[in-house]
Amino acid sequence: MEGGKWEDLNMDCLVNVFGRVGIESLLLDIPFVCKSWFKATLSCQSWHKLDFSQISIGPWFYYDGSKSSRLIDKYQLKDNWAVTEFIKYVIKRSKRSATFISLPGCCTEEALIYIAEECPGLKTLMLPLPHDHMLKIPKLISNWKSLEFLRLGNSNQMQEFITEISIHCNNFVGLSVVSAYIWKDEASAIVTLLPNINYLSLRYASMKKENLVMILQGCKELEYVDVRDCIGFNEGDDEILKFASHIRTFKHKGSCLFDDVDYCHYEDNVDLDFCHYEDNDIDYCHYDGFYMDNGPYEDDYYEDLDHDYCHGEGYCSG
Repeated sequence: MEGGKWEDLNMDCLVNVFGRVGIESLLLDIPFVCKSWFKATLSCQSWHKLDFSQISIGPWFYYDGSKSSRLIDKYQLKDNWAVTEFIKYVIKRSKRSATFISLPGCCTEEALIYIAEECPGLKTLMLPLPHDHMLKIPKLISNWKSLEFLRLGNSNQMQEFITEISIHCNNFVGLSVVSAYIWKDEASAIVTLLPNINYLSLRYASMKKENLVMILQGCKELEYVDVRDCIGFNEGDDEILKFASHIRTFKHKGSCLFDDVDYCHYEDNVDLDFCHYEDNDIDYCHYDGFYMDNGPYEDDYYEDLDHDYCHGEGYCSG
């Protein structure tokens, strides 16, 4: 198309491109370029991937001119009610065709229920650090029978999620959990209920070596495992590497048996007799939406989504 113009592109091509640019550009930029681009934003196919994760409310928010802050300023996203209405407005534009949703930390129960009802074809769901009302999310899993990938803000309800997924989501292949506590019960649940999982990210987890080995032995279809910067086993452990030898991508750098920053303590008469995060760890690992204010999770998030599965027909494709 030498010498052609962007506005002359086939509508299907435009929709394909605009479906990748994000909510901010779809609302604030693209519709004002030309008539054909405006028309393309009216297509539900431009609204398959909905990332709300950068929306934040509270006294710590400041306007810096970025797209996310422009969006917050334009739509006056100053409280939970406004954010809920905005989420509903955007999802309505997808006309029940959204396949990817990443939620903000300020997501409300009302918004969650609306998503469950209006996004039946959801394939990828990214959840923030849970609030009380998010305890209902496992019960909503039955609405998303096409779900393929789930990212959890922590491991508090991990077994409930896995149980519901094993019942309702036959195409599920990928799980990511932030700063998880993987004890014997959690490892057993992964192996028993998600034996055919392909992708597993447990970076920054507290997990004994034997629990990781249980997962590596029990989940024969694993192709990608990220257990970097974990506590409970050492990176380069020969036995772990042996059990992970069948996995195409196995990341374990930075993991150690004990945390040498003295964040750990030992509990007497406790079966786990293991590392527990102190307050400093919780501050360090605070997870707001899908990025950390002072940490590496934003990069991890996009790294995960850029994995091979996302470029093929896997759970991140739209």
